Amino acid sequence: MWLWLVSSVAGSLLGAASTKWFKDTKLGIWCYEKFEDIADWAADRYGVDVLDKEAMIWRQKFPNVAKEIDDLKDEINELAEKVNKEQAKNKKLTSRVTKLEKK
Repeated sequence: MWLWLVSSVAGSLLGAASTKWFKDTKLGIWCYEKFEDIADWAADRYGVDVLDKEAMIWRQKFPNVAKEIDDLKDEINELAEKVNKEQAKNKKLTSRVTKLEKK
């Protein structure tokens, strides 16, 4: 029993120490970047948020504030879309005006 307890504690400490050392190496940085890429891909593709549990807990704790923030984000996106459409119209009009001025 004691051997199992000591070996599990020692293994945990050794694993934590090697992880702390590994994350600062070039290979560790590359592996962590790949893990983040895979997590982002899974979040986009399947709606799985592996690294975003704090945001989920926060949203559950304050649902009214989260809804208001989501509504504001949607409104900002709509306004940005309108601005982009207006800018595209302005570009077309500007190009037409410059063509007419050249004639």
